Amino acid sequence: MKKSAFLLAALCSGSLLVASCNNDKAADSAATTETTGADASASGDMAGMDHSTMNHGAATAGSASPLMVSMNEMMQKMDAMQPKGNTDHDFAHMMLEHHKGAVAMADIELRDGKDATMRQMAEKIKADQQQEIAELEAVATRLDNVPTNYKPQDPTDPFTSQMKASMDGMMKNMPQPVANPDMNFNMLMTVHHQSAVDMAKAELAHGRDTKLKEMAQQMIDAQQKEIQQFKDWHNQNADKM
Repeated sequence: MKKSAFLLAALCSGSLLVASCNNDKAADSAATTETTGADASASGDMAGMDHSTMNHGAATAGSASPLMVSMNEMMQKMDAMQPKGNTDHDFAHMMLEHHKGAVAMADIELRDGKDATMRQMAEKIKADQQQEIAELEAVATRLDNVPTNYKPQDPTDPFTSQMKASMDGMMKNMPQPVANPDMNFNMLMTVHHQSAVDMAKAELAHGRDTKLKEMAQQMIDAQQKEIQQFKDWHNQNADKM
């Protein structure tokens, strides 16, 4: 099944953690041109993009760090989602997988990390995002039958474009891994948090559900604060690079 434009970017981001995505993007782009606009529109996929052939994350996962493998698995789950075409519904389901990815990464830091500050942040992130996961699940269930209000197959649609940009930003800023697990957690979670902030801003701009918009603002406030804490620690621990 063909995937969405911003979900394409998500999987490509995860794949960049373990391998280069350039050749796959070129091949998929060529394959996509064979799909008619009518087929793309009928499927409801964003911009009619088909990225289902990308699966080299599993093939190379053994050579990647545990944090990168976790991020890649999150990307694959986000890519596998089929957009409904409702901003609130699709944001809630995307953010659910995004939060679950953060919890998995926090667990890895708590298992492998040694730095007290990073471990403390991992504990807080895990607790906060587990609470938000429960809230998001309730909202997502409530939104299962909402009507469509945007065009996931149209790359010029404002919500589609903004969500795609959030994933493109994560792909562009993905750090190279280092030997220190605390530094890896710091760098990957900084990028992960920023993509969540960007997704939440898309919900604020285009969402309609009051509860979900309130949650999006809370995510922005909390994660921007943590991003700054991550950056401050990074500057003070450059020797761990």
